Amino acid sequence: MRIVYFTHSLASCWNHGNAHFLRGVLRELIAEDHAVEAYEPEGAWSLDNLLRDRGPAGLDAYRAAYPELSSQTYARTEEAVERAHGADLVIAHEWNAPDLIAGLGRARKAGRLGTLLFHDTHHRAVSAPEEMAAFDLSGYDGVLAFGEALARVYRARGWDGRTFIWHEAADTRLFQPPAEETERAGLVWIGNWGDGERTRELETFLFRPAEAAGLTLDIYGVRYPEDALATLARHRARYHGWAPNAVAPALFARALATVHVPRRFYVEALPGIPTIRVFEALACRIPLATAPWEDAEGLFTPGADYLVARNGAEMERHLRALAHDPDLRRSLAAHGHATIRARHTCRHRADELLTIAASLAAPAAAPLTWRRA
Repeated sequence: MRIVYFTHSLASCWNHGNAHFLRGVLRELIAEDHAVEAYEPEGAWSLDNLLRDRGPAGLDAYRAAYPELSSQTYARTEEAVERAHGADLVIAHEWNAPDLIAGLGRARKAGRLGTLLFHDTHHRAVSAPEEMAAFDLSGYDGVLAFGEALARVYRARGWDGRTFIWHEAADTRLFQPPAEETERAGLVWIGNWGDGERTRELETFLFRPAEAAGLTLDIYGVRYPEDALATLARHRARYHGWAPNAVAPALFARALATVHVPRRFYVEALPGIPTIRVFEALACRIPLATAPWEDAEGLFTPGADYLVARNGAEMERHLRALAHDPDLRRSLAAHGHATIRARHTCRHRADELLTIAASLAAPAAAPLTWRRA
């Protein structure tokens, strides 16, 4: 099967967390002998920022970890759509320009493409519905939503029966336990500061509890403004800037534990959708403690795969326990790792995608549109 994916950037994970998942899934599809092509626009924001931040060497870790992957850039929408002509399966990520989304839909209606799917991995469907309304999805066969809460939004707007839940997952070819255990110490947190979507939560569930528990805290990520850096300094956290996702397993291997602090939209408006870091951390057998979030879809077993803190005081207790109880660390790490291997790898998601595509490969389906609530 010829599969074409239109992404914001496959090359850069500077501020494009979904690149982690896409790399893993595309690699699995290639391993299953599918012809895979990835396209990204020239001047992609995440890639431009990566090059400004780290220069061309910022791509070295990605290239070394994923030698089988590459992406092609395009300057014009017409050029991009033409390159996809004849593909059996085309997927367009929601972080693409509306004219590309519309152009692919027109090509699908004209019979120039096979199955066409829209892939949504963000909260804009509830946080910025006016932006999503700019997408013309009338030529699309269906939607891949990265959680049930988001899928419900699409179903309510006319996509019932054509919305498929496609969770993120861990690329277990890369995210694995260390081959040999070495001494671990402190906490590591890998995440971007972003747009203030979890500033209060980071202080409550990460910075203050780590300091109170007497654990060192190493922070990796981007878009930390001066006030954020001041907050880190106040809590004696060590900020290291951006780290390529390909080196995250090595960072996890040096720490006693890590912490999950979901963005507010994934707690309040779209509950039940974890970030990619939950899958990746558990795949690396690092103990995980998390701020409150509702695992509405039963992806994990709270209390066995990870610890859940209802407030800052409880997080402090969890972190103290993780620091002083090796048996607890071993139990959480083993259970979480087994859950990932059994249910949440990129190989699982690649197979799920092929099943979805096969179910839609019948004659052209009725067109769908984004409908205002």
